[in-house]
Amino acid sequence: MADDDGAVNNTVPPAAKRACTEKIKVLVTGGTGLVGRALESHVISDPQPNEEWIFLSSKDGDLRDMAQARRVFELHRPTHVAHLAAMVGGLFKNMKYKLDFLRENLLMNDCVLECCREFGVSRCVSCLSTCIFPDKTTYPIDETMIHNGPPHDSNFGYAYAKRLIDIQNRAYHEQYGCMFTSVIPTNIFGPHDNFNLQDSHVIPGLIHKCYIAKQKDEPLTVLGTGSPLRQFIYSKDLARLSLWVLREYHEIDPIILSVGEEDEVSIREVALMINKAMGMKQGIQFDGSKSDGQLKKTASNSKLRKYLPDFKFTPIQQAIDETVQWFCENYDTARK
Repeated sequence: MADDDGAVNNTVPPAAKRACTEKIKVLVTGGTGLVGRALESHVISDPQPNEEWIFLSSKDGDLRDMAQARRVFELHRPTHVAHLAAMVGGLFKNMKYKLDFLRENLLMNDCVLECCREFGVSRCVSCLSTCIFPDKTTYPIDETMIHNGPPHDSNFGYAYAKRLIDIQNRAYHEQYGCMFTSVIPTNIFGPHDNFNLQDSHVIPGLIHKCYIAKQKDEPLTVLGTGSPLRQFIYSKDLARLSLWVLREYHEIDPIILSVGEEDEVSIREVALMINKAMGMKQGIQFDGSKSDGQLKKTASNSKLRKYLPDFKFTPIQQAIDETVQWFCENYDTARK
């Protein structure tokens, strides 16, 4: 929230404090996806008496279509929205379908945010991605640098669609006073992820490939050199942080949700962790003829730490161990 002179005021306004005791109905778009499932699990384990949660799936309505989106909002009449729905995919899918990623996400985001305005939603928190940041930049990147240049060419369709949410949030606030904001998580992984070999992100894709390689008694093959660096956030940690944002974060400006810079790891290190978790003994081979994508996109979590200095992230090896165990136990029903 901004004061009259434009300065950011981080204190919770009295109206928001009073709202904590009022009935809250939270609508979660993309509620059956990776983050939605983690959020649902956390809400169930720590229920609040004044909160009701509705987790949507794609079967509940096509949010790219305004008429269907309005019907969903008319049915549920939410006071808060966690906007997680998106067309997503890994590096190679993003490279192949840039226009689809741009159009599908633009349509979906516009319908959801406009419905939030029309139906008087008090808070909308949208989920962005660190791929929205400029390709040519200094590191670490922070929340003030989103619009300082074009994103990496490999996924510019998705990146621009997600980046535009930040612009829309500002515009909705300035024109209508809407309290819409966004979170920017680093690379997410965990149970209920998409483990499809062609369309998944790096960790779930490698877990599935490692599972198959183990069955065939072959080494795990990793596309690329394994040198790119990434900050990964466990979906269960992101769920806890997203709840905090929805309940207690009162800025329009986005906030990066990530482990610290010191926890950045290479794809090679991740592959070794997955091999260890899977109990693989056949080793790893890297196919350097394939694209590595963006070498790094190191993000600062200093803004988050100002709010939550004592938040404890799950160690990445533990998170990978739990994700591998979940995938192996749910292989027949997991998304793949």
